[in-house]
Amino acid sequence: MHLPEGILSAPVLIGGAAAAGGGVLWGLRTVRDDRVPVVALLAATFFVASLIHVPVGVGSVHLILNGLAGVLLGWGVFPALAVGLLLQAVLFGHGGLTVLGVNTAVMALPALAVASLLRPLLIRRRWGFAAGFLAGALAAGGSACLMAAALALSGRTWLAPAAAALIVHLPIMAVEGVITGTVVAFLQKVRPEMLDWRTAGAGGGFEVMHENDGQGPAADGGRGAPADGGLRGRP
Repeated sequence: MHLPEGILSAPVLIGGAAAAGGGVLWGLRTVRDDRVPVVALLAATFFVASLIHVPVGVGSVHLILNGLAGVLLGWGVFPALAVGLLLQAVLFGHGGLTVLGVNTAVMALPALAVASLLRPLLIRRRWGFAAGFLAGALAAGGSACLMAAALALSGRTWLAPAAAALIVHLPIMAVEGVITGTVVAFLQKVRPEMLDWRTAGAGGGFEVMHENDGQGPAADGGRGAPADGGLRGRP
């Protein structure tokens, strides 16, 4: 999934850099301070997962987990993946600095799009695994399509590799779907507020998810918990 240096045309490089730069700037502006550790965690997860390459034919494939990052981070997926890709380029020579923008856009744009489209399903417990599977599979598939498009737009020489890239990533789509679906189903049981990236950390997501179950603020008749957590003795 990492596009190397020296094969993409100038318009593709400029377009990718513009898209990624805008996404990173907006992501940094909108991510709340209390969500920064989650962004860092997903950046580290992506960094490690995408270093494990599985040989397929004359090339190789690897996990991306951009769908999972998009589900949990929203716009924060741009800075998270950009940092991971930058470290991989500097430390291991994967990708490169000139294609950093294109690689970031290829992986982050589908992740954000899928997370936004599937958000109504992701925050509902009954959809759990199915919604997560779709998010993971579609984000990986979208990245493969964008990578193929970047190659195709860079000249006829890359049309065959572009088509091959789509085919070899079909198994990755299934694996990404299973991983993301499993994580989403688990989080819906233990930390459902993390799945609504538009309200996560704002104090609203968790309460809304549980009000209908009689476990939210309305469960005690609207009185709310004492400020001292109920530890103060009665007079």
